[in-house]
Amino acid sequence: MTLRIGNASGFYGDRFDAMREMLTGGELDVLTGDYLAELTMLILGRDRLKDPGAGYARTFLRQLEECLGLARERGVRIVANAGGLNPAGLASRIRELADRIGLTARVAHVEGDDLTSLHPGSLAAHAYLGGFGIATCLREGADVVVTGRVTDAALVTGPAAAHFGWGPTDYDRLAGAVVAGHVLECGTQATGGNYSFFQEGDVRRPGFPLAELHEDGTAVITKHPGTGGFVDVGTVTAQLLYETQGARYAGPDVTARLDTVRLTQDGPDRVRISGVRGEAPPPTLKVGLNRLGGFRNEVAFVLTGLDIEAKAALVREQMEPALAKGAEVRWDLVRTDRPDAGTEEAASALLRLVVRDANQEIVGRALSGAAVELALASYPGFHVLAPPGKGSPYGVFEDVYVPHGAVDHVAVLHDGRRLPVAPARETAVLDDPPTPPLPEPLPEGLTRRAPLGLIAGARGGDKGGNANIGVWARTDEAWRWLAHTLTVDRLRELLPETAELPVTRHDLPQLRALNFVVEGILGEGVAAQHRFDPQAKALGEWLRSRHLDIPEALL
Repeated sequence: MTLRIGNASGFYGDRFDAMREMLTGGELDVLTGDYLAELTMLILGRDRLKDPGAGYARTFLRQLEECLGLARERGVRIVANAGGLNPAGLASRIRELADRIGLTARVAHVEGDDLTSLHPGSLAAHAYLGGFGIATCLREGADVVVTGRVTDAALVTGPAAAHFGWGPTDYDRLAGAVVAGHVLECGTQATGGNYSFFQEGDVRRPGFPLAELHEDGTAVITKHPGTGGFVDVGTVTAQLLYETQGARYAGPDVTARLDTVRLTQDGPDRVRISGVRGEAPPPTLKVGLNRLGGFRNEVAFVLTGLDIEAKAALVREQMEPALAKGAEVRWDLVRTDRPDAGTEEAASALLRLVVRDANQEIVGRALSGAAVELALASYPGFHVLAPPGKGSPYGVFEDVYVPHGAVDHVAVLHDGRRLPVAPARETAVLDDPPTPPLPEPLPEGLTRRAPLGLIAGARGGDKGGNANIGVWARTDEAWRWLAHTLTVDRLRELLPETAELPVTRHDLPQLRALNFVVEGILGEGVAAQHRFDPQAKALGEWLRSRHLDIPEALL
């Protein structure tokens, strides 16, 4: 008995046509959509300030206008976290939509994640719920289930638990579904999108992924026939390492052991996931807090030609009087210039000034006016990339933890019944598993200076203010070298931004992979825009571009 679960959204703003493509492209039982991220919750929180009836992903409702009839016709159930901060409001709007277009659709939603009232000063504070609220809705006959803040994998564990009759202590089965859900959650990242070796397939328009789940918790990751992109052990490995932190991948239903995952190619565009072990979840639930941190403004000065350093020093001195005492000020000189360049752009560097403060006036007119006034009075060739703005609000994300019993997890059914969802029966304090043994190092031989990316893939991601970098080798021999070469100290050498930050390495030998967690590199989270790549999306690609002495036998 196989349950086919597809994905049609990896974020709020993903490909609009994906829902129709997934419903018409092949067989499905359940179609999921992930619309929420740390930054999305802040955006929805600001929407709700303007309109208390808002707070959900409006794109999802527009997609259903086109596709709800198609889903009902094909018997596909839809599960999405598009409810955001207002799942009840979205469920109501879907019912109105169904009535308007003459459809019968049982719409349910999940509540209990919203803890904003318990955290004064936060714009949105939401606990990450598990999948059993979704499972309850589906067992009671729901055709559409919308949720607020659940874990991304819960969109898969919920339908799987409902379909196969799993209970809260079926840890291995639930862990298998968590791993499959984690692979699906970011949509086309599992089918060649954002993939280090993207040139090995046609990824101009990758299809969205689906998982064939089995009662024992194993799964096959694939995609609809004829869609773009590709699915192989590498694409699945890359997504499996994305935004994870260590061998124990904790969630509200189960802790999945990523060091037990086995991936095997099961045919063209088919990767089998097996061997996943699960453990009791930790005793607490994660709560994501989003608040407004203040106001931010940025000016990017363009420095062209000769004397780049002197030009940067001049404008910094000139701007100094306009920078309010106590404001957070950051200067970054980005040397994109080349000597004797054939174009003006290639001859230019960027000097970025970022100022943050609780007072919008300090980062707004005072700063912008000072920059504009330098137009005829500063370094030769003075200009900026864009006119300075008035300063925009930025958000801050942090996480806290509460006991399972601190939330009222409730499945609200299509007929109005409210069924409580019990918290986890068993929990286990999360700790690091024993360090696994590493393979024997490669024998010494000839080496060549070359980019790491010739033999290893990588993917970066964010978790609050921390970044993670998953790095994997493509062969057993390359793994023998990588495991002994890419130490924490070596990573700090290759990525100097990490030199003074806490870095932890986690080994995943069955995936031939290393996972590095870099604490604090993203400041107060993506919404604070602490660095120019605020979600660390390209951190892994920077690492792959760095040169090491690599054994000739691997190249």
